[in-house]
Amino acid sequence: MTLSKVARAAGSGASVPVEYCQVCGNGQLETMLSLGYMPPVNQMVPVGQVPRQQPWFPTTLLYCGKCELVQLGLAVDPVIIFPPEYPYTSGMTKVLRDNFAELYAESSKMLGLCKDDLVIDIGSNDGTLISNYQKGGHRILGIEPTDVSKIANERGIPTLQRYFSKDVAREVKAKHGPAKVITAANCFAHIEDIHPIVDGILEMLAPDGVFISESHYLIGLLDRLQYDTIYHEHLRYYSIGSLAHLLSMHGLEVFHARPIPTHGGSIRVYAARKGTRPVQASVKQMIDAEPRGDAMRKRLATFRNDVMLSKLRLLALVRDVKEKGGRIVGISAPSRASTLVNYVGLDESIIDYVCEIDGSLKIGKCMPGMLVPVVEESRLFKDQPECAIIFSWHIADELAPKLRAKGYKGMLITPLPVPRVL
Repeated sequence: MTLSKVARAAGSGASVPVEYCQVCGNGQLETMLSLGYMPPVNQMVPVGQVPRQQPWFPTTLLYCGKCELVQLGLAVDPVIIFPPEYPYTSGMTKVLRDNFAELYAESSKMLGLCKDDLVIDIGSNDGTLISNYQKGGHRILGIEPTDVSKIANERGIPTLQRYFSKDVAREVKAKHGPAKVITAANCFAHIEDIHPIVDGILEMLAPDGVFISESHYLIGLLDRLQYDTIYHEHLRYYSIGSLAHLLSMHGLEVFHARPIPTHGGSIRVYAARKGTRPVQASVKQMIDAEPRGDAMRKRLATFRNDVMLSKLRLLALVRDVKEKGGRIVGISAPSRASTLVNYVGLDESIIDYVCEIDGSLKIGKCMPGMLVPVVEESRLFKDQPECAIIFSWHIADELAPKLRAKGYKGMLITPLPVPRVL
């Protein structure tokens, strides 16, 4: 039994407990970590709005010893997780822009793409990824369920505003023909009921086509203590082994894989119909290096203990600043910051505000589950608070010099993997 066999009324607000592995159906899942109850990371109420009831959901990490998949213990209705007013735009992050440009350069060369080839991006957001293929002269189509798709269309990037499904795949193929490349960056671990999704990808994919996914990498998450990437958008946390197992169930074979730096550590995986592409040595090398079975259980137990210690260490730093009367603010409000501030308990009595760059859709709203306002970053340089916590800590090396160059003189703290003062 899998999630596909659990009925859900679309938009009902229902949540489905994950009692069986989302990939192999194994019913003997092991609880490895609980972060308590968390709000949806992209439901942000406007500053000044009278506080109202918001949903909170248990955040538990489960391990399947059969197919090695690490997964979230609850599937929340996607209408709650990805509301039409979804505030995230990938084009605001330089690391992502650079990564997607590099993805195009790598894939177009590796696959020998021609001008008439169709490229489809699932979960295309504001079109940042697929715009690189458009600039290369290829036919493109984005598929994006939220209102961010309107930004893409306004920029001349053709985008279909729909939740992806096999029915949508049939419609797209009938209208546009088969795709030489299908990409899914930072969404392939997000979509519930994954087997029909892979079927939909196969429906659109040309016989010699290639599916390219980018997802958080489980091993990097554990090694760098990235518990802040555990939230309800992310239903699955792939290793190469577990992802290859999922794709092989549908006749797809991983022929190339490599780590990439986005989101603090991700994987880029190329897959095609079995036997159509030579499998590169990179795949076996990465799979062989991944812990499995009891080794993975031990690794996850260590992770759980380190998460607890990290929370206590960050609170100790924060306490020292507050005891001296210091003001503390946050730098950037990525989705991962929601998990961190709620798990650690960094509420409005501790954090005065969180800064975002001009143009962010999050400015003027509160951090999820908190009354901490998100403001335009120029306020940081005017106020000069004594301490600033970089919530986008995975790109702290990029952010810190920029903040200093713009005139911030206070203490900078990175909360993970080990809380420290820069």
